[in-house]
Amino acid sequence: MDTNTVTLSLNGSNHNHTAVNQFHEDVLRGLTSTPKRLDSKYFYDAIGDQLFQDLMNCAEYYPTNCELDIFKNQTAALAKSIIGNDQDDFDLIELGAGDAMKSSYLLKYLLDEGIKFTYLPIDISAHVIEELDTNLAKTLPGLNFRGLNGEYFEMLQKAATLSNKRKVVLFLGSNIGNMPVAEAEAFCHELRNSLSPGDMALIGFDLKKNPKTILAAYNDGDGITKKFNLNLLSRINKELGADFKVEQFDHYPTYDPETGACKSYLISLADQKVHLADYNESIHFQKDEYIYMEISQKFTTEQIKSMAANTGFQTVKYLFDAKNWFTDAIWRVQ
Repeated sequence: MDTNTVTLSLNGSNHNHTAVNQFHEDVLRGLTSTPKRLDSKYFYDAIGDQLFQDLMNCAEYYPTNCELDIFKNQTAALAKSIIGNDQDDFDLIELGAGDAMKSSYLLKYLLDEGIKFTYLPIDISAHVIEELDTNLAKTLPGLNFRGLNGEYFEMLQKAATLSNKRKVVLFLGSNIGNMPVAEAEAFCHELRNSLSPGDMALIGFDLKKNPKTILAAYNDGDGITKKFNLNLLSRINKELGADFKVEQFDHYPTYDPETGACKSYLISLADQKVHLADYNESIHFQKDEYIYMEISQKFTTEQIKSMAANTGFQTVKYLFDAKNWFTDAIWRVQ
């Protein structure tokens, strides 16, 4: 059986940058763990951003259209729920903002209604923040905008230092599903601890439904999801000096209707080794060995209600798309 060598060069001046060092450390940790894994937050370089936009536009990937249905057709109800009787200026913070396609409907509605607020998108991708800054200045003139590039909770802490206004946090696209249920609940607990009484959270949850519908969304006919996952190996090649032979890995998705866990893996198609020069060690990939890439957890409404109660939130409202496939849960900090 052929053996391919993948060499990771860990030297170079650009590795002095904190973000690159962290990427480097996380990749090394993931590829030396058992089982091997890579962190899905690193999917989103410039190419990954574009691939994800392509994925959201493909026919099988329903979550985007479902949540867009809510933001487009129930905008007033969304706005009323987060504003309530409080007409004071507030900070609208979006975690993992992406292109703000869905939230733009809410932003425009608030601007048109003369509601005072500042939009603070948080994203790990500097490219995303730069694009938002440019595009929203054109499409939503008059929007008070301040982009924050970094990890969610670090940037939430920074946002808290920028003003003492009430915070409304958007966490859309079923990003909460990027964690298993227990981790998602821990995330909500940390989110609660990052906020103050009266602050709010609007969280998008993808609901359990026909298993074939779910699996097709992560195994689209055009192979965009496959390219999206494999691009992380290409990113490691480009930014960390590796020489992964990307064609020697294949994408494999699964869905378990009992647990609601939809998982993605990269499967090694050959016996191959990764040499890590600075650590003088080799990582061996057996043929058919997997790298765990991501989870897309699906929920029941009962799980969502319990999660709110268990993490210190009070339920304000649940809004559903026309198919009842997706819900945006609006919670208030108790």
